Amino acid sequence: MATAVSDDADGVRRLRAAQVGVTRLLVRDMRGLRRLIIPSRLDQSIPDWMAAVRALVGQYGAASAGLAADYYDAERVAARVTGRFTVPLLDPPPDAQVDSSLRWATKDVWERDPEDPATTQAQREPLEVRLDQAEKKAEAVAQKLVTDQGRGTVREAVRQDRQATAWARAAALGACAFCKLLASRGAVYKQNTADFRSHDGCHCGVVPVFKGQRFELSDHAREWERIYRDYAAPYPGDQLRRFRRALAENGHLPVL
Repeated sequence: MATAVSDDADGVRRLRAAQVGVTRLLVRDMRGLRRLIIPSRLDQSIPDWMAAVRALVGQYGAASAGLAADYYDAERVAARVTGRFTVPLLDPPPDAQVDSSLRWATKDVWERDPEDPATTQAQREPLEVRLDQAEKKAEAVAQKLVTDQGRGTVREAVRQDRQATAWARAAALGACAFCKLLASRGAVYKQNTADFRSHDGCHCGVVPVFKGQRFELSDHAREWERIYRDYAAPYPGDQLRRFRRALAENGHLPVL
């Protein structure tokens, strides 16, 4: 008899909670690194801070990948598929990728001519304010890099495992409209679908689907699918905006 799997199964919720826990520890440790940034010596101290953040991304990314591998193993057992399979842990992101993300996060801390029309309002703020904003951006991009290692581990396992056929996206109730839209599509992502579109702060998960298994949308994801179909699908080019508005009007997003 075929087993069923859902985007709101117990294993999915446990993994999401564990990954949130990992990123909370990441943020805690990143805030401890703020002391490395010396306002009077930004040119020298920010590279040192970036190197320390890279180390944290590697450390917590490995934890994220390990949690994802354990989840995949458990899902494979629950699906009662045959044959052995070792989940390949995703490598940490290249240093260049981490550095690029952190340079983006800190781009406004550098002194600029306030009279220059190209200088933004954010770049005119006092240095302490600019550092606070850079810290928040850096935490968000680091969280994405770490969580992507867990998501990538599951996707790569699906790609390599002969007993896996597809994967689905799992979004939390508090997710944004973009994530809810993709999650409402169900298990349409096949083994060779490598792309997982995420954003800073995204805690969506990847649900593997195995041979002989059927995927079922949760009640809330089915409702998101209905809202999209009724309110947004007929309007190419304006679908996400209409979907976001319809979600809010139907109590699935805060009204902005």
